[in-house]
Amino acid sequence: MSNYKILFLDIDGTIMRPDDTIEDSTKKAIKEVKQQGIEVILATGRPLHEIYDIAKELSIHSFIGYNGAYAVYKGNSVVKEPMDSFLIEKYIQIAKKHHHEIVFYTHEKNAFLDMESPFTKEITEKFHLQQNIAFTADIVKDILGLTLINVDENETSLYDQEGIHLSQVNVDGLRHCYDVIRDKVNKGYAVSKVLDYLNLPSECAIAFGDGMNDKEMLQVVGEGFAMGNGHPDLFAYAKHKTTEVTNSGVYNGLKSLGLVK
Repeated sequence: MSNYKILFLDIDGTIMRPDDTIEDSTKKAIKEVKQQGIEVILATGRPLHEIYDIAKELSIHSFIGYNGAYAVYKGNSVVKEPMDSFLIEKYIQIAKKHHHEIVFYTHEKNAFLDMESPFTKEITEKFHLQQNIAFTADIVKDILGLTLINVDENETSLYDQEGIHLSQVNVDGLRHCYDVIRDKVNKGYAVSKVLDYLNLPSECAIAFGDGMNDKEMLQVVGEGFAMGNGHPDLFAYAKHKTTEVTNSGVYNGLKSLGLVK
């Protein structure tokens, strides 16, 4: 019987290849660990209402979304942490002044400042976002996460706020996008909450990620794996480095722990 009880998997760049497919080796690895009684949870920056097709393909029923702001274990809400309304309003002012775009994620929708912007079309196509609406002030209190769009690296300081950091989206063609992450509400926070909910120690948990939004998650589990295609700064936060998402990264990482053949 395995000492490991739970596996947290990022989506983009970890299980999802650049061509939006999942390797057979990844599917095989997930199936094998589930057969050993290990829980598998998707942990993503994406909104949960946009990942259910992926979850269905992999027969996964528990999720962390919005970079840790919302977590659901088998239908039960474990974490729900909306963002501060004052911060949202401040970011809107900055974005409008500097011709940036923002997508806000609620529990059900993706709300864009400008629905007609080419950047809006680019990100909706890349992440297959379906539930898209124009931003209106009445959703401010329901926002669980947001992504800044069309921001140059030398402009990120415009959004500096205490308790907040930006994480560059680790996807080709979307490097001008930054997830806004709260220091106290992130994937690591949500993973810890799920482990507490299930009364599991961190030593029995495994996680895989590729972006800087995964760093807290990789730090709070017993076995944290950075993908070979990961952001260069991520490797310092991971216990292990595995191969790329296009080269059986998840499979090879789990094999190194003796969990797959």
